[in-house]
Amino acid sequence: MNTAVDLAGLRLRNPVMPASGCFGFGREYAEFYPLSCLGAVVTKAITGSGRRGNPTPRVTETDGGMLNSIGLANPGVDAVLCDELPWLRQQGVPIIANAAGSTVDEYCEVVDKLSRSGLVDAVELNVSCPNVETGGLSFGVDPDILCQLVTAVRPLCTVPLIVKLSPNTTDITAAAGAAAAAGADALSLINTLVGMAIDVKTRRPILARGVGGYSGPGIKPVALRMVYQTVKSVNIPVIGMGGIRTGIDAIEFIMAGAAAVSVGTANFTQPDACVVIVREIEEFMRQEGIGCLEEIRGCAL
Repeated sequence: MNTAVDLAGLRLRNPVMPASGCFGFGREYAEFYPLSCLGAVVTKAITGSGRRGNPTPRVTETDGGMLNSIGLANPGVDAVLCDELPWLRQQGVPIIANAAGSTVDEYCEVVDKLSRSGLVDAVELNVSCPNVETGGLSFGVDPDILCQLVTAVRPLCTVPLIVKLSPNTTDITAAAGAAAAAGADALSLINTLVGMAIDVKTRRPILARGVGGYSGPGIKPVALRMVYQTVKSVNIPVIGMGGIRTGIDAIEFIMAGAAAVSVGTANFTQPDACVVIVREIEEFMRQEGIGCLEEIRGCAL
């Protein structure tokens, strides 16, 4: 059995990685299993300066998932380069750094520093976060603005550039096409859907910001459909994510054409979710007599 994946020139031992924002910088999860078991580690979002994030409460459970409004809380790119990535580099796993910003200049600064550091193997451009007032989602829903952003950061990125797309748009293929045309090496989708919850006792939204990003198993059918559409519309690899909890969930995304998969919310309820999913993929391949993932990738298209 061969579970290895070539992702825009980046060689992964298997197709499973944690989704950005659901794994920190890996330190906590390294207490449960060696990170080298993963295909890659995707960091939480990194911005130019440190961010405290949104006021609390900023996480709540819902039927079929959770809502979060973290607001890209992180120590800033310089602190990450000094305190987090050198440790993560020693774990024997490819590193995909998630880069975010409020302006084109901030995105460029973060991508440039990450790319030149020699500490990351790819950059994932976060243009789809629904939990910040400026930047984030505003870049991801307008194909023209997205094209301008990717065009600006592309010359600064000497490692594979992945663009993370938002589901909060009427046509995911338009955004995918814009990112690909501007030079993206791969795409990842979907980020969270915009949602909210109300406390009927206080008669107020539960999240302090009112709305947040909805993730978890409830969004899987939407995510799978968008990955399926995107794979058919572009000629670059796609990382599929959204509600993946089991190896069979991951196999569905691969059959829809995904080159690899990211696991998000499942990490919060099952810390070893990623490695369990790797084992379940291998077991499915054994049972079905599948020698390598290429035999089934995109078979549902």
